[in-house]
Amino acid sequence: MGVSIPLWGENGCEPAEESDNTRNLPLGSANFARVESVTTPEESESVDRSGPISVLLVDDHEVILDGLSAMFKRHADRAVIVGQTRTAREAMAWLDRTSVDVVLTDIRLRAESGIDLCREVVLRHPGIPVVLFTVYDDEQYLFEGLRLGARGFLLKQASSTELIGYLERVVQGDIVIDPAIAGRVALFAAKLHSGEFWPGAHLGLTKRESEVLEQVVRGMSNKSIAARLFLGEETIKTHLSSIYRKLEVRDRTQAVAVAMREGIFH
Repeated sequence: MGVSIPLWGENGCEPAEESDNTRNLPLGSANFARVESVTTPEESESVDRSGPISVLLVDDHEVILDGLSAMFKRHADRAVIVGQTRTAREAMAWLDRTSVDVVLTDIRLRAESGIDLCREVVLRHPGIPVVLFTVYDDEQYLFEGLRLGARGFLLKQASSTELIGYLERVVQGDIVIDPAIAGRVALFAAKLHSGEFWPGAHLGLTKRESEVLEQVVRGMSNKSIAARLFLGEETIKTHLSSIYRKLEVRDRTQAVAVAMREGIFH
C-alpha cells in the first residue's frame, strides 16, 4: 500500500536490448496535507495508455539490473525497460537522445548520486518524472529528493506488482512514497509545521548540517567549527559540501546569503 500525492503546480550508452545485463515541490506540512488517498497498485484503475510505460533504469549493481530486467519482463504489457545505465552521466547522455516515460534510479551511484541525477533531469528534461529507488529508508533522502522535483521515493523491498503500479501512478501525475516511510514523513511534516525541528530542516538539512551552517553564518573557519563541534576538519568539509548541494549554492558566501534570506537562524 502506498501513499499517493496528487501533483499540483507546473509541472552515454545505447538503449539496452532485453538480453543485456541488465524547484521543485516546496517542502512542508502544507504539501503533505494534500494526501488524498491511500491505495494499493492493485486497487488503482489501470492506466489509460496505448501501450506499456517506458522506463530508464539507473543502478550500478549488476544483480539489481538483472533482477529488475527479469521482473519487468513478467509485466511487459504494463512497463518496459528501454534503457539501462550504471552512472548518472550515462543516464543524462541517454536522455539527451531518447525520451522515456519515467526514470527509476538508485540514490547511491558509486561516485555519483541519484539525487544529483534527479536535479539534472528536472532542469534539462522537466517532462520526465524521476523516481528514487533505494534500500535506505532515510527521510532526509526523501525530503531532498522531493525538494529537487522527484516524483517518487520507493524502497527496494517493493514487490513487482507494487513497483509497476507505483510507476504507473507517477506517469499519471501522482507523487508516490513508499508506505514503509510515509508515516514518518507525515509525522515529520506535522512537527516541522509546529516548529519542533532544528533550523533548516525544511530545506532538507540534517541537525548536524544545521549546526555547521550556523557556525558558518557566524563567520567561523572550518578549523574553529571543528573544534567547537568536536569534529575533524574533513568531516566539516563533507558537511559543507552537502549543505551547498542542498541549498544549491557554490560557496560559503552564497550559503550565508541563503541562510539570511530564508531566516534560518533568528
